[in-house]
Amino acid sequence: MFGRERRRPGDADSAALRAGLTPQQLAALETLEQFQWTLRFVRRPMFQDPIPVVVDRSGKRHALLKSDGSLDENLGFKIRD
Repeated sequence: MFGRERRRPGDADSAALRAGLTPQQLAALETLEQFQWTLRFVRRPMFQDPIPVVVDRSGKRHALLKSDGSLDENLGFKIRD
């Protein structure tokens, strides 16, 4: 039992994605995860706040998680497959 890796493979990636998010974004993300939304990626434009993008469980709906914790489904850019 000792020595076995207990973390899931995505845990380090998840922590890296969450780095720099506001407390409101983190709280909203926790709530969204209960509804099976996932933090897919974070855009990090130079000299601007990070822009986290979440996706629903079907993978068809994407939304921006704004700094105040609200969702914006008008991404303003195209999501590639």
